Amino acid sequence: MNTVRRKRLTFGRGFRVVLANRRAEAAVMVISPGDAEGDARNRHRGADQWLFVVSGTGLATVNERRYRLGKDVLLLIERGDRHEIRNTGTIPLTTLNFYAPPAYTKVGNTLPAGRRS
Repeated sequence: MNTVRRKRLTFGRGFRVVLANRRAEAAVMVISPGDAEGDARNRHRGADQWLFVVSGTGLATVNERRYRLGKDVLLLIERGDRHEIRNTGTIPLTTLNFYAPPAYTKVGNTLPAGRRS
């Protein structure tokens, strides 16, 4: 029988893995106004990323196409997609992200494709 895990989320600065198992993980990310995470070379070789905007506004560039981000928007970034998330607003861009399978170690380092922490 699996153990149910529950966590109250807090959104500080930066990126942090908050809950994970062998098949998926959840992370919170807060980007300050004018800042960005990732770049034209950034990609997750072995994981899909589901990004949900909790608050703020931004712009996602995925495989050179741009998508507007705002509260309650859900974006799927598939494994291998090159992407950048940029805060274009005046308040922090706060997101909840899910990766399947996990893309990061518990301390936030990128996992190689097909590896588990």
